[in-house]
Amino acid sequence: MNYLAHAHLSFNHPEILVGNMISDFIKGKKQFDYPDIIHKGIQLHRAIDNFTDTHEITQQVKIFFKPQYRLYAGAFVDVVYDHFLANDQSQFLNDEALKQFAAVTYKILDTNFAVLPAPFQKTLPYMMQHNWLYNYKSKWGIEKSFGGLVRRARYLTESDIAFEIFNENYEAMNDLYKIFYPELKKFAAHHLQLLLNA
Repeated sequence: MNYLAHAHLSFNHPEILVGNMISDFIKGKKQFDYPDIIHKGIQLHRAIDNFTDTHEITQQVKIFFKPQYRLYAGAFVDVVYDHFLANDQSQFLNDEALKQFAAVTYKILDTNFAVLPAPFQKTLPYMMQHNWLYNYKSKWGIEKSFGGLVRRARYLTESDIAFEIFNENYEAMNDLYKIFYPELKKFAAHHLQLLLNA
């Protein structure tokens, strides 16, 4: 899953949110340098990613991208999931609800700026300035996100075809998301409860 989903699956818990959002920027034993509750957020992020990556629905969505992008198919799927989540009225009732959620998320991250790993400290101002979490809602935002993915990837050179694949298979992907996300949310809520009770 991408940034919006990880924020959403922190269930309004500020410290869990911080850990959930920074997990990809933390390697190895560095995770244990953080306060326990942030560490639980890091663990939750990794459980969410494992559930997502191994789920049958994700494998089906990857098929759309695999012929062109092979091992990077999953990265495109993560962005696609965020788009459908941003437009999911069962999760964000309306446009204003998504805007407010994004604003609260940025505020929490900015308040905890000092504990963020350096690479994420560099990323956060761009995320806020360009309102990534909200702009996943638009196809324009997804096109930009695909481009950013390519810039960060060592072996990718273009994202135009990925955007075409996204548009051509939009409804099929959305239908698969609608099956998958409720299962992921249920899993994440249960796993978080286990972490908090440990």
